[in-house]
Amino acid sequence: MPDDAARARQRTGTGIAVVLALVLGALLVTGPPQDGDRRPDGGACSPRTVASWSADPTLTSEFARYGDDAARTDDWTGGDGTHSVRLPDGRLLWLFSDTYLGRVHRSPNPVGESSAWRDATAPLVRNSAVLMRDGRLERTLPAPLFPDPAPDRWRWPVAARVEPRSPGSAERVVRVLLWVRGAGQSPWIYGVPAATEVATLSLPDLRLESVVTVLDQRQVPDPSRRVLFGTTLVEEEGWTYVFGGDDGRPASRPASHAYAARVPEGGLADPAAWEYWNGSEWQTRARPRPVLGDGRRTGVGSAFSVVRADGTYVLFTMAAGAAGLTTVTSYWACSPTGPWHGPAKEFSPALPQDGTAAYNPQAHPELSDDGRLVLSYDVNWLETAGAAVMLSRNVSLYRPRFVTIRLGPPR
Repeated sequence: MPDDAARARQRTGTGIAVVLALVLGALLVTGPPQDGDRRPDGGACSPRTVASWSADPTLTSEFARYGDDAARTDDWTGGDGTHSVRLPDGRLLWLFSDTYLGRVHRSPNPVGESSAWRDATAPLVRNSAVLMRDGRLERTLPAPLFPDPAPDRWRWPVAARVEPRSPGSAERVVRVLLWVRGAGQSPWIYGVPAATEVATLSLPDLRLESVVTVLDQRQVPDPSRRVLFGTTLVEEEGWTYVFGGDDGRPASRPASHAYAARVPEGGLADPAAWEYWNGSEWQTRARPRPVLGDGRRTGVGSAFSVVRADGTYVLFTMAAGAAGLTTVTSYWACSPTGPWHGPAKEFSPALPQDGTAAYNPQAHPELSDDGRLVLSYDVNWLETAGAAVMLSRNVSLYRPRFVTIRLGPPR
């Protein structure tokens, strides 16, 4: 982990830390399906990688428009940890981790252009939610949406889905996975992992009804071995597959491990319904075992995303080594438990200026169509000197950006 990244994160106090993005996957071997590469239903799958990609200026500009709007003084101006979920009435709920609220100020500069900056007193909250309708962001829900569970502990929302209130129920609710972290010292400057929770939001008013702990990790002595679930999820044939990771990097291991759990539809808020992959089978109350990563050469970043395309699971994460500051790569598998192959073709999305980094690639299938997949990435400032000032002066630095990709066979 570069020292400047850690110091910048410590100074800014912002979001799912850039250092999570630097917990990077190392290399695997990409190739055709092998004997073990079969779908759970017995069918074969095909290797998939990024065949092409392009910037998505429409979505990126919409978040810039909304963040710059000075009509309200208490709404979203920037955040990271970008996740989304489609609601039954067609609205899109965007969830963010650390978030700047407040007002963006504008003034003309000497050449007639306008500059924008966040108010120096702009509040920073640990999470927020913004509603979008028909491609236009409308309003920020009262923030933080998920209150801190205790002093010096906070909640970061990650993946979410709409599901039955209970298995077989006709009533639907929104379930949001939460990461609980607590204040810590180096190397845990972005928080010590503590637990995975699930919040239930009512529909259509999105009122917070309850929060339950599904996996408490505080009894695991080594924080780098604590597993938090929810960085991404995939729905398939009545199951919700929930992926997670540990924080191997702070313990000086080269990469984090990826883990998988599964829950029957309607059971996300029931801790007893969760089954964890123990290395050979799904089991309740089991110690999760990695599906990807050996702690030395192979692994993923703590913030990664998985989608299912034509029977193949595709995982997106930041690339290994120095490229992890700028480059997204992908892996593929026929099953949530692997074996995983990759990294495949890489791409480097645009960054606004020198001294910035991309992190937390997240897929948004609900925005995807015609064979195209929308992927977001977060942007933050890395330089040690003046990091907090830069985020205030340049409002574009702490907002998601978007690309559209097409998947295809490796070339």
